[in-house]
Amino acid sequence: MENINSGDELLKILEALSNPYRLKIIAVLHQERQYVSQLARELGISRPLLYLHLRKLEEAQLIKGQHEIAEDGKAMKFYEISPFCIKLDEHLISTVADSLTIKKRKE
Repeated sequence: MENINSGDELLKILEALSNPYRLKIIAVLHQERQYVSQLARELGISRPLLYLHLRKLEEAQLIKGQHEIAEDGKAMKFYEISPFCIKLDEHLISTVADSLTIKKRKE
């Protein structure tokens, strides 16, 4: 991830980082890439729940996943960090604020 170019992109990143499991996933993947089952065991959560969190992080481009075939022929999906550095300050917010999509409430 290079630059945040829109308010919606900033919100997607902040929403992805707003969950403690997702922060733990980033911390684990910062140490080494891991496959889904290994990551689920380390975090103590189910694979379906883990996939939900991984999808959010992937959509925000904070991690990336790729399928690989193990020596025994088993398909495995590995995840790793997509290097990022987010300088969150008043300048970034004022730069992207005009591009935010405001969802109207249903009445």
